Amino acid sequence: MTTVAAYAAPSAKAPLERTTIERREVGEFDVLIDIKFAGICHSDIHQAREGWGEAIFPMVPGHEIAGVVEAVGSGVTKFAVGDHVGVGCLVDSCRECENCKAGLEQYCLKGGVGTYNALDKNGEPTYGGYAEKIVVDENYTVRIPDGLALDVAAPLLCAGITTYSPLKHWNAGPGKKVAILGMGGLGHMGVKIANALGAEVTVLSQSLRKKEDGLKLGASHYYATSDEATFKELRGTFDIILSTVSAPLNLDAYLSLLKTDGAFVNVGAPEEPVALNLFSVIAGRKTLAGSGIGGIPETQEMLDFCAEHNLGSEIELISASQINEAYERVLASDVRYRFVIDTATI
Repeated sequence: MTTVAAYAAPSAKAPLERTTIERREVGEFDVLIDIKFAGICHSDIHQAREGWGEAIFPMVPGHEIAGVVEAVGSGVTKFAVGDHVGVGCLVDSCRECENCKAGLEQYCLKGGVGTYNALDKNGEPTYGGYAEKIVVDENYTVRIPDGLALDVAAPLLCAGITTYSPLKHWNAGPGKKVAILGMGGLGHMGVKIANALGAEVTVLSQSLRKKEDGLKLGASHYYATSDEATFKELRGTFDIILSTVSAPLNLDAYLSLLKTDGAFVNVGAPEEPVALNLFSVIAGRKTLAGSGIGGIPETQEMLDFCAEHNLGSEIELISASQINEAYERVLASDVRYRFVIDTATI
């Protein structure tokens, strides 16, 4: 076992504090990663504050991990010491079910092992990226291409893949009109990726406060959802609406913005249930869908795509001592667009 410094929530809703945790010894197929940067995802806050249900404490959040390989096990073939690598939301899965075999480990039928707030195959709690180092099986580690700096690459391991996967699945591309609902950590990557895929991109945001940013990042149009005229003007417009919002929405109003056969895809996960009039999907043969992260092959594909198109996350680099303040600022939507922890400060 190796002892490393980390930032952990000792209990639900408690401030995160500096502590030490144990990492397992490097096994035959393991990679020891010296973590350089860790993104702060809204889901870290949901879990540290038990917004999504009972959680495991102490909790070391962080599933947007970018670092450098420090050591490899004797059986490792995919990585070598010095490689730039990333770890996202998954560190293991059953590897045997039809989804795992299809490269859809995120939908493992036996339940994947989360990077944190989960139990590994030995029943030990997993600890995430707000730490100096992490040991991960090579099959759940991805390569960060040379063209991507590690600090702006870290958020791609969740925010990037969570938007890339549904945009690819619902065929965003030339001739498609895509709306990104919410211009935050996920939304700003959705704008960049949908634009790079060739779609015509519209941002739907509560206000026009970030309009200039949205247009700069690749949107052609930007509308305020607080303006009732938006829903009249855009009725029947979009092939895909990708919702990155973590608050309950008036789904019927948003479904009215879809074309026939359009899809409203949720990647934001509100803590409470939402209401729906089924005629909103029946009229127009519309789809109300959800999407998680991507599997390991698709996560690698996304990183390669982002490197090719020079798409990093827009970040604000912080020290570990600013994590609790950053959580409050995320909740207040006061970040453009992703906080990233410089783990050298842990």
